[in-house]
Amino acid sequence: MKVYNLACPLDHHFEGWFASEEDCLAQQAQGILACPLCESTDITRMPSAPHIAKSSTHKEPAASSVHSSALTVAQPDKAPSADQQLSGEVVALTGADHSQLEAQVQAAFLKGMRELMVRSEDVGSDFADEARKIHYNESPERSIRGQTTLDEAEALREEGIEIMAVPMIPALKNTLQ
Repeated sequence: MKVYNLACPLDHHFEGWFASEEDCLAQQAQGILACPLCESTDITRMPSAPHIAKSSTHKEPAASSVHSSALTVAQPDKAPSADQQLSGEVVALTGADHSQLEAQVQAAFLKGMRELMVRSEDVGSDFADEARKIHYNESPERSIRGQTTLDEAEALREEGIEIMAVPMIPALKNTLQ
């Protein structure tokens, strides 16, 4: 089994698992290999380093010199604790830290979008009409998603109908592995 780090021209990074290098090259040549976010078939293999286990005698840097960052999501009904609040500190990320954070943000975004897809009904181009029916109690209340024009979206907002525009990533319409 071969695992490769891959990227598209839009700098979306992802992993590909292949039976062999020949399998990877064949899929790439046939245009089967595509970015899961933008569906581009112009895929590049990125350099990767194998995971090398550290020896148990390796000393970790002192805690005072180690900087780490984490994303915390507070519960909507609870105020964040003092250690969850932003401190106002600015952190410069190195290339490796930036790549790792970018991958974490991308994964969180995809997870949220998948959740949105599961919890809402796709009404397609009937979005504006269906949103109005729900707002005026002519249709059962539920979460819906679909497409509409910018003018129609503005008209919905003016009527007091709360809507939110979200980018639709083609890969989210399909099952990702």
